Amino acid sequence: MDIEPEVSRDIVTRLKRARGQIDGVIKMIEDDRPCADVVTQLAAVSKALDRAGFKVVATGLRQCILEGENAPMTEEQLEKLFLSLA
Repeated sequence: MDIEPEVSRDIVTRLKRARGQIDGVIKMIEDDRPCADVVTQLAAVSKALDRAGFKVVATGLRQCILEGENAPMTEEQLEKLFLSLA
């Protein structure tokens, strides 16, 4: 999949932010921080990863539909792809 440089930078930025959040969660656990704080940060990590994933899926769909990259996806394939992010 060819991703435009601007979109690629956005996705990489989101993933790096999530990586930083994961490092923070690990440190919180090692420092015996309260469970509620850890769970809050885990939710933020999950949301960051979801947003990066949706950005990749949206870019891929746009390329497949508008630019005709590869064979079109079936409804079942699209559903499976979206459910994998749910």
